[in-house]
Amino acid sequence: MKKQIFPIIAISLLAVSCVSKKKYLALEQQYNDTRGNLQKTTLEKENLEAKFAKIEKRVASYNEKINSLKNVNSSLEKENSVKLDLVGNTVISNSLKEKMRETLSKVDPAELANAKTLKDSMNVAVAYNLKKSINTSDLENSDDVNIDIDKTVVMISVSDKMLFNTASYKVKRSAHRLIKKLADVIKSEPSMDVMIEGHTDSRTINNAVLQDNWDLSVKRATSIVRILEKKYGINPSRLIASGRGSSVPLVDNTTRANRARNRRTRIVILPNLDKFFGLLAEEEKIKS
Repeated sequence: MKKQIFPIIAISLLAVSCVSKKKYLALEQQYNDTRGNLQKTTLEKENLEAKFAKIEKRVASYNEKINSLKNVNSSLEKENSVKLDLVGNTVISNSLKEKMRETLSKVDPAELANAKTLKDSMNVAVAYNLKKSINTSDLENSDDVNIDIDKTVVMISVSDKMLFNTASYKVKRSAHRLIKKLADVIKSEPSMDVMIEGHTDSRTINNAVLQDNWDLSVKRATSIVRILEKKYGINPSRLIASGRGSSVPLVDNTTRANRARNRRTRIVILPNLDKFFGLLAEEEKIKS
């Protein structure tokens, strides 16, 4: 009986052993599958992370471009609020336009009616400020000084005898009082440039120093310019020295009196729109 039991037990153990091995193999396969899936998932995760990093980089780049465009837009808006128009080399801002309107509101309507363009309006505004700021009353008491204000140009003509000796370009000492008054007039309107013109009569001149009337007229102009700059502090960038010789006479050079009229130095005070509006802008900054 015992002999019959032993084979039965052996067969049972073998059967159990076979089942366990199958389960082991199945579990091993499941493990390998799971491990493979994990590796695949890890790889996919790394790929997704790499793609996400690229997307983040692109988003950062787009944000940077957007911010840059915002800055450009802000700059353009600011520029748009500043720029109104360009006349010559002058850029006029909206705020300066308002300031010009304030000036023009004080101008005689009849005079303003002749202003057909923006440049015309600017000239009217310059002329108004010029007449208001420049005081020529100290110069008007002499018969040898003639003053004419034509729109935006002040022309002061000074007789030759008040400034120079005959055929000389050395300024008389007695002329310095007059030149100081001229300097005060020039300083009173810093937005204006100044041209000093020398004029002679038609009589010829030639010596060791002067070649002709052109030479004399230029040297007289530069003599005045040097005094305005060095003695009275006029900025040289505002000064222009010009010699016209005998080419622009006031009257015929047929008599002594006429020749005396033609010998003159003319101070022409000219508008500089860049400076004019630049000074308005500076005033605006100070007020704000």
